[in-house]
Amino acid sequence: MAISKGQDGIGAALTEGLTLTAPAMIVTIYGDIVVPRGGILWIGNLIEICAQFQITETQVRTAVSRLVSAGRLTGIRDGRRSYYQLAETAREEFDLAARLLFEPISPSNGWTILRTRAPLPDALRRQHFVAMANDIFIRPNHAHYPSPTEGIQFNAILDQGASDMAQLARTLWPLDAYASEYRAFINRFSPLSEKLQADDRIDGLSAVFMRLLLVHIYRHVLLADPLLPDGTTPADWPGAEARTLFASAYLKLSESADAAIGRLFEGRDAPLPATTDATMLRLEGIRAVAGLTMHP
Repeated sequence: MAISKGQDGIGAALTEGLTLTAPAMIVTIYGDIVVPRGGILWIGNLIEICAQFQITETQVRTAVSRLVSAGRLTGIRDGRRSYYQLAETAREEFDLAARLLFEPISPSNGWTILRTRAPLPDALRRQHFVAMANDIFIRPNHAHYPSPTEGIQFNAILDQGASDMAQLARTLWPLDAYASEYRAFINRFSPLSEKLQADDRIDGLSAVFMRLLLVHIYRHVLLADPLLPDGTTPADWPGAEARTLFASAYLKLSESADAAIGRLFEGRDAPLPATTDATMLRLEGIRAVAGLTMHP
């Protein structure tokens, strides 16, 4: 069955001005839909859903090929059908993103300082290590991030100079750019949030489309945000407002979106299930993020 997002005003507003690339959208689709439902998806579904974001079949096939070459997806051939699943080498990255998106984030416990003479691996850069000196790197100390396995590591608590640290943080991380992205996310999705809070029902196919966009755009800025300790970010930091909006909208969209996924998306041997233990755990976690009880 073909997937269609519908052409309502909210859907058009959500995509206004966006340029969506095939590799990034495929990562979002796998992270939100496929991985918690067994991890395998028929490429026909991938092509159909990407078409709703104005991504062509050629762009999808090229992106999938590159993701396979990069070790993020692996292919499965069954007769004339092709399926793709998340590669084991990419699982840690996807798991970290899922924890940040769908679990409450505890405040950072000070700072992690790393001294290493080797070039900083990309994995540590993605965990927000930045250079304080030639071979000295720093990031907030978060329980979500694994400890480095190389170099000399220190955990540090700031004893004095909080205002100076806040000034230093603005030179180490592009906080103004992150704040701007959070505000753009809030402005883009506030009309949808208001519609959902008014109990306006969004049908399943549109709910899939809108939830993917919600995750895609929020994930981009959340994973870029170093999640600095309290007092280090500017006083008007919009991260908490964006997180509350994301959590409440995700919850409101999920019943319709999950039901549509169960009708439309195909794994290798059967349709993807509407819900699994993993999707239910995500919803429980995000209820906690939204400040709601752990059960519906």
